[in-house]
Parts: sequence; C-alpha cells; structure tokens
Amino acid sequence: MKKWMIALLAASALGVGGCATTTKDSVSGVSRSQFMLLPSSSVDKMSAQAYMQTINEAQKKSTLNVDKAQVDRVRAISNRLITQVGIFRPDAPKWNWEVNVEKNDQLNAYCMPGGKIMVYSGMMDKLKATDDELGAVIGHEIAHALREHGRERMSQAYVQQFGLQALAAVVTKGAAGSAIVQGAGMGSQLFFALPNGREQEREADRIGLELSARAGFDPDAAVTLWQKMGAMNKGAPPEFLSTHPSSENRMADLKALAPKVRPLYEAAKAGK
Repeated sequence: MKKWMIALLAASALGVGGCATTTKDSVSGVSRSQFMLLPSSSVDKMSAQAYMQTINEAQKKSTLNVDKAQVDRVRAISNRLITQVGIFRPDAPKWNWEVNVEKNDQLNAYCMPGGKIMVYSGMMDKLKATDDELGAVIGHEIAHALREHGRERMSQAYVQQFGLQALAAVVTKGAAGSAIVQGAGMGSQLFFALPNGREQEREADRIGLELSARAGFDPDAAVTLWQKMGAMNKGAPPEFLSTHPSSENRMADLKALAPKVRPLYEAAKAGK
C-alpha cells in the first residue's frame, strides 16, 4: 500500500475512531479529548485476563482475601462508589465489577479497565486508612477505569511502537493488524508497565474526588490520605504515588475542588 494511502487511513482513524472523551462533563470539569485507537472490548478482554492471572497467583501464594473483615470493608466501600459511576458514563454500572484484597505490605491499589479492583492490605495494616481515605484511593483508581486511561496509554504505545502502517491495518481490520494487536496487547505487561501521565493522574484525582463525595466520603480525606502516604515513606513516594504529579500541585488542586464537591458529600450524608 502506498504511503499516502496509509497516512490517509491513519488520519481517518485519528479523526473518526481515535479521539473522544470517555466520561460526561461534571462538577470535576474533566472533558479532555483522548486518543483511543484500540477497541475498548479488546482492552477489557486483555485486562480481565491479566486480572485473572494476578488472582491465580495470589491464590497460589495464599494471599488472596485472607482477612474477611478487610475484604468485607473494601467491598462495602467499593460498592458505594460503584453505585455512582453512572454519573460519569451510563455503561459503567453494567461492567462486570470485581473487588478483591491481596495481602501485601505495599501501599497500593488499582482498578483495571472494565472494573477489576485490587486493594493491597498495606493500605489498612500499615497506613491505617480510614473509610473516607479508602474511599478516596479506590475512587481515584475507579476514575482511571472510567476515563479508560489504560486503553489510552496502550493506544499511544501501540502507535509509537508499530507506526502508521500498523494503524492502517487496524483501521482496515486486516490480518496483520490483528496479529500486531495481539503482539502489542499483552494485558498485564502493558497495563502495569505503562505509567499514567500527569494529566491522567490529575483527571483521576478530580473525578475520584467527585465520585467519593457523591458516595458519601469526606472530600478532605483525599488530602489527608496523600499526606499520610508521603509521611510513611519519608520523602520517597510509595509505589502508588511513584508516577503521580508533585504533592504540592495535587494538594492545591484537590483543595481547590473540595468546596465544589462538598455539597454532593453533604447531600449523600443527608440521604442516608
């Protein structure tokens, strides 16, 4: 295929199927147009496979859901957040949500595309996170899934690695494109190896704060959570924060947004 035709197909993919905003505009004010080349169905399938792999590995090590009280607590908090995801995108309540806890001292949590949540026990055992603080961290991770940041990162990496010819193959749904998607789409490697960008983290902070407020979690807990996590590591960021924006910038952003979402929090508390 001639180069001009490849470029034309690439431009078509970028203009028609590649750019969109994945969530509805809301109080958090997140509406950036995103580059989404890979189909969400493919990314969700890869993510589900990667999540199942982590589940199987944790089961083999006898570290999966070993503390019933912690599991019940994390699932109760997560379920409150999940009931509010339809505010940001109507399809999200129908996702095949799953919530588990792994016994691990790391201060970490994640939500893979399609709603696969994992929280490490270190958040409770070491950090002593309150329910409001757990609501903040899980809300932040759910926000990544709602915005499909994993799919966005994978799409960017795919084009960088394979270029316009592969992009054209995907657009035309050719066999070569399918093979390259499979080669590029090793779910666990891509999801965990590609860090979120600063703007993605900022979006997750903002949507996560609104989500947790709507679920009845105090928005001020987001700030105390990051302060506690930073203090635990004495200047060296824990893995959860290793790719995040600077603490000063994120604190300022969260503090600025908190008054806007506080009425949502108060309404949620009043409705209980």
